[in-house]
Amino acid sequence: MILGGPMKRRLAREIAVQSLYQMEMNEVSAEDAVNMLMDEVQEENEIEADLADVSRIDEHVRELVNGVSENKTAIDDMLQHYLTGWQVDRLSRVDRQVLRLACFEMIFRDDVPPKASINEAIELAKHFGTEESGKFVNGVLGRLLQALDELKPKKDKSHADQSQMEENAPEK
Repeated sequence: MILGGPMKRRLAREIAVQSLYQMEMNEVSAEDAVNMLMDEVQEENEIEADLADVSRIDEHVRELVNGVSENKTAIDDMLQHYLTGWQVDRLSRVDRQVLRLACFEMIFRDDVPPKASINEAIELAKHFGTEESGKFVNGVLGRLLQALDELKPKKDKSHADQSQMEENAPEK
């Protein structure tokens, strides 16, 4: 989905990170987390968005949150490889969600330039995390960026393998 303007994309990313955080903290579904936060956005309407904008933001947030949720194991495996001296489950919850979102955008989406995902992740980490979060996120995603060409074909290959397996599966 193409979402108009960088501010709307940023807002969608902020809501997505908050939704992912809610899912982990409160063990709620992606749908419940997004619904709660989008209700809050609509009630407060701090962005003074019209209904069409809110609808597009909502759709984009759901794409991001569902995408991260559906690919969480693969994303965490990739991140683990680039977390020098860290374990994914030992990261702060905020840093973990920001990294997952950026990794999802970089690996599983083609509508956002990887460097834009990294820059947005750094800003999200600074906004929601600690003073050091921005530098940490930048370091991890910078290493991932260097291997991006190797990682993307793996995704395409695994998707092709999955399609192949589905085609070859016996009919029920």
